[in-house]
Amino acid sequence: MSTIVLCVAFDGTNYCGMQTQPNGSNIQDELEKAIKEVSGVTTQVVAAGRTDSGVHAQGMVVHVRVEDWRIPQESTRKALNSVLPDDIVITGAQLRDDNVFHARFDAVAREYSYTITTVQNPLTRLYAWYPRIPFDTAILQQSAEVFLGEHDFTTFSKLNADTNNHVCDVTECWWQVVNATTVQLHIKANRFVYGMVRSVVGTMMDVARGKRTNDEVRLALEKKDRVLNSPIAPAHGLVFEKAYYPEALAVNFV
Repeated sequence: MSTIVLCVAFDGTNYCGMQTQPNGSNIQDELEKAIKEVSGVTTQVVAAGRTDSGVHAQGMVVHVRVEDWRIPQESTRKALNSVLPDDIVITGAQLRDDNVFHARFDAVAREYSYTITTVQNPLTRLYAWYPRIPFDTAILQQSAEVFLGEHDFTTFSKLNADTNNHVCDVTECWWQVVNATTVQLHIKANRFVYGMVRSVVGTMMDVARGKRTNDEVRLALEKKDRVLNSPIAPAHGLVFEKAYYPEALAVNFV
């Protein structure tokens, strides 16, 4: 038994998320179909994280277990890309002799970005949120500091019966001014709970519009009550950027 590790980029516009689900197309099913087409192997793809419908990825990591993989490591990426839809691309592949590596459980951190634009543009409408209502960029930047550190993010998450622990350690949370019309959130944590990034973005936008204060948000975080959440930001501005693994695991792509 060996393990194939893939780094995947995708445009999530036409998909119902990363994981297999009964209500529409998803990234996992497309990857599994591609693997079977090029190799004849039926297997299950396991991802570093889940994404909602419409969310994109730049560096999603997945793994699959295989008994007999005959495609060389240097040809795996090209072989899979030849049969995948154009909105899903394998950017790197690694063939491992072990059957231990786990894309989800071995990840020590994950990083997302969220893009907001102040100009309505049909060319960015699927990849950046245009809020329509003015907001203060400086206040938006200040509000990001509220979420740094280890917190219980129950308030700023969507209900998921499978989640028993909502404590996440956020090590980075800051807004980059990309240009005169675009700002981008960079947020990194050891783990994320369902709807967390879109919830904190929606909350920071409420602060930047003067609807809430940072002190009110801190209190809401402590209360662990979803009633105190703000409207969540749209999915299309969100990108799964990267999964991080311990150096000892030697996760390297070709």
